[in-house]
Amino acid sequence: MPLKGVRVLELAGLAPAPFCGMLLADFGATVTKIDSMNGVNFEVLGAGKKSIRLDLKRDKGKEVFRRLCAASDVLIEPFRAGTMERLGLGPDDILALNPRLIYARLTGFGQSGCMARSAGHDINYVALSGVLSMLGRADQPPTPPLNLLADFAGGAVSCALGVLLALVERARSGRGQVVDAAMTEGVAYLASWVSRSRGALPLWDAERGRNHLDSGAHFYDTYETKDGRHMAVGAVEPQFYAELLDKLGLDERLVPQYGDWPAARRVFAERFAQRTQAEWCAVFDGSDACVTPVLSLEEAEKHPHNVERGVFARQGRSGPGPGQLVPLPAPKLSRTPGVSRAAAADATDPQSEYLPGKDTRRVLSELGYSQDEVQRLLDQGVAGGAESDEHRAKL
Repeated sequence: MPLKGVRVLELAGLAPAPFCGMLLADFGATVTKIDSMNGVNFEVLGAGKKSIRLDLKRDKGKEVFRRLCAASDVLIEPFRAGTMERLGLGPDDILALNPRLIYARLTGFGQSGCMARSAGHDINYVALSGVLSMLGRADQPPTPPLNLLADFAGGAVSCALGVLLALVERARSGRGQVVDAAMTEGVAYLASWVSRSRGALPLWDAERGRNHLDSGAHFYDTYETKDGRHMAVGAVEPQFYAELLDKLGLDERLVPQYGDWPAARRVFAERFAQRTQAEWCAVFDGSDACVTPVLSLEEAEKHPHNVERGVFARQGRSGPGPGQLVPLPAPKLSRTPGVSRAAAADATDPQSEYLPGKDTRRVLSELGYSQDEVQRLLDQGVAGGAESDEHRAKL
């Protein structure tokens, strides 16, 4: 696997940092997550990661953290600007111990600027990037697309890219560096084509929801079918639009591609409502009309194309019933492909379940702590294991 041998520390956080750690783990990195002593376990992307519970506010906890950093290649840190510096664990302190470390800082607003220490979530970062103003239908408020843009695309994936770039550079220089991954900037950069095409291409001249690709055009939208399902239409090019009309049985003189878009939308809506989704799939199968069904995740798993490409898997189970649906690593590499740790895990095996602190003893022992020293750290509350009543019951 391409990242085999790369040792990653991931400080506990919400969705972006765990996804960044998952990306690196699925392509071969060894990821150890540092969980808090009493935090609630929200981890759903932890398959294949080791976990140690550690109190970073105590001197002995900081000592363990420094030893972990000294033995690692990458640190993923998701706290607000200044948090690690106040603990004495910021980049200046840690890189002095391990100059080869990649110190990746994943935040909403970045490490500097007037909002660096402000709270926020995906919707706030997408709003500040300018991208949210372009999302949504005409005459309606801007609509956030779940928490995908900032948390995952502009945040986790951007941070993982920064880590990989820094690792490539380290191979030449032998030196680590700080990766400042701000989700607001990641979303803005993600939208480079959109921002740079404004004024250059006739795509974004109108208000939100009245342009080619934002639900303004009738040939780039979704339509309800007879059975209450939906079809997605993306016939942008003239030749694709002509095929779309042919499959719909419509005359271009009635619904020209460029003309009265609202009127054409009404014609399309009436036509799609005449058949079920399955019937329309049969009509458009094998065509270049750029029409596809809007599928649920469970349906997407079973679609023939996705099956042939191996897009999804089910988490392994030794018992009856399907396991959890797991999207498999992308992109696909020809010689050293990624392997989903979640798909490989046995959902019925308690040992494969992610539990904060499940590897505390093992990780401390690997750092060189004796069994007596490990026990003292546990007894003193500096470190913690996964010894909850629920866990003991499962064992």
